[in-house]
Amino acid sequence: SSMRAKQVNLMMALIAVMLFSFSCFCIYRMTQTSNQLINCRNHILEFKENFLRLKNKTERNRQELMEALSRMKYDNRQSVDVPVKLGEKEVNTLDKNETVFNTFEVLKFFLPHLRKVGRIYPDVIISKKKEGVSFALGISTVKRRNHSYLKQTLTSLVSRMTLSEEKNSVVIVSIADSNEEYSKSVVDMITKKFKRQVKSGSLEVISIPAFFYPDTLHAMQSAEDSQKLESWRIKQVLDFCFLMLYAQPKAMYYLQLEDDIIAKKMYFTKIIDFVHSITSNNWFYIEFSVLGFIGKLFKSEDLTDFIQFFLMFYKDKPIDWLLADIFQVKMCTPGETPEKCVERNKQIRIRYKPSLFQHVGIQSSRLGTEQYLKDIYY
Repeated sequence: SSMRAKQVNLMMALIAVMLFSFSCFCIYRMTQTSNQLINCRNHILEFKENFLRLKNKTERNRQELMEALSRMKYDNRQSVDVPVKLGEKEVNTLDKNETVFNTFEVLKFFLPHLRKVGRIYPDVIISKKKEGVSFALGISTVKRRNHSYLKQTLTSLVSRMTLSEEKNSVVIVSIADSNEEYSKSVVDMITKKFKRQVKSGSLEVISIPAFFYPDTLHAMQSAEDSQKLESWRIKQVLDFCFLMLYAQPKAMYYLQLEDDIIAKKMYFTKIIDFVHSITSNNWFYIEFSVLGFIGKLFKSEDLTDFIQFFLMFYKDKPIDWLLADIFQVKMCTPGETPEKCVERNKQIRIRYKPSLFQHVGIQSSRLGTEQYLKDIYY
């Protein structure tokens, strides 16, 4: 009996050892399988990272190639890279007898009074003729009654760029005001506060010549309030078109800004990343702010279509309304409701969220008016 009990105990112990061994084996196999799964997952993530890195490198190579082609294309328009003396206006950099294509000639078709003018070009006040970059940022500025937001705007824009981003872009301030005192104050402020950007050529200042505006516009500005408002809207369309024409040959993309906005931190990195993340090159424009014409990004090669459309109807509507109209004309099919068209074309007219620009100006560029429009960082 005791012998039998010993045999049973031995059998139980043997079974226990076998079960323990089997459990250990199972745990080992499960751990091994888990490690293999983790390794597999890590390989997949590594592959994904390598793929994205390769994709970004390919995009950068494509961009560099485009920039090189752009530089080659416009080399014949560049003279020696010598900075213009600050505060002095550069009269025509090209001899009038030279037969060089001038993008500003398109203005003569829509503004007949310019046909009497020879070569149309802005007064270039600060420039190193920087071209072949990826982004041009355009800011049109005018004198306001009591306060200028321009220094605040420029500080937020340039301080929130990395050095490499600054190198691959140019900020263009266009003085669209005949007030010489204001022009001088803008130039003085920029040369004092933004010396490095001026020296590197990443910040330029131009001014729009007075002859650019039609006589009817001057007459409207001295008339009653309703006509003053209308003249302000008309002038804004013309100012933006002039700035776009100047910026077009400089960069691959053009970003329209205003002189009373604040840029969000890392705004430029976010813009670059977002543009590179769009797989199709078929987009119409990208909105980085929903307010008015602020933060609208265009491909420079498309600017000609926009400018010609704006010039065709510059007397009829504000520029942000015209932007909606050109979309409807080019993209919507006959009989289709605007809502249906917008929904159908969200991949072409793209809105980035959250907004990257906050409107801060209370003193409007329209004389004697105030406005409190804000774009929320949502």
